[in-house]
Amino acid sequence: MTQMEQTIQVRQDGAVLVITINRITARNAFDLATARQMEAALDRLDEDASVSVGVITGAGGVFCAGQDLKAAARGESALTERRGGFGVMAKPALKPLVAAVEGPALAGGFELALSCDLIVASRTSTFGLPEVKRSLVALGGGVLRLPRRMPYHLAMEMILLGDPVAAETLHAHGVVNRIAEPGQALAAAMDLARAMAANAPLALKASKEIAFRCQAEGWTEARGWEEQMRIVGPVLASEDFREGLAAFGEKRPPVWQGR
Repeated sequence: MTQMEQTIQVRQDGAVLVITINRITARNAFDLATARQMEAALDRLDEDASVSVGVITGAGGVFCAGQDLKAAARGESALTERRGGFGVMAKPALKPLVAAVEGPALAGGFELALSCDLIVASRTSTFGLPEVKRSLVALGGGVLRLPRRMPYHLAMEMILLGDPVAAETLHAHGVVNRIAEPGQALAAAMDLARAMAANAPLALKASKEIAFRCQAEGWTEARGWEEQMRIVGPVLASEDFREGLAAFGEKRPPVWQGR
């Protein structure tokens, strides 16, 4: 694959993996090749012990306009076998993901942001699920996840009207974590990601798994207690656990090994 065909660009910044959608001429819409590259980027995030947090952003002042409709017209869906829509929606990364949103995040673009654990958005960015306007349904997690992230009736207004909503409105309802000035969403997201990456990597991964699966699988409280102890067991037996206690007692920054 040539550099010109790389529509997902990946770079490492310390313990943060920055994943950039770079299809500017298509407003960063996804075709199948882009979905496969996103899946590969998330595989790297999951498997690379030197990174503990991922940030997804879009090039050219646009986050993502959703599915590439020209590709869809050719019968090509931006769907991978393992991770689903856009190479992320059905099976997000095991490690924390932050969306850094500039400009529009519409249809699959909004669902991509909802696949992340935190959303940082420019003040001028917009979000929407316009599928119903084209006799489509937001099957990339939009109709599943949005009602869990904000008051039900407000989520249904977005889902059933299909109109775009300003980032500040979603920030007021807790869907967007942080608002940044235009052009500063990635910088603000990186601040969050670096702060998270300073924490113990095994504990980060386990904490995400518990919270994500509890919500996605609808655990009862009884099952939650059982499942979380199974997940946390290896963390409590790790070298990092002992290092965290020692560093606290010695009043020094911990040095994590990821084991």
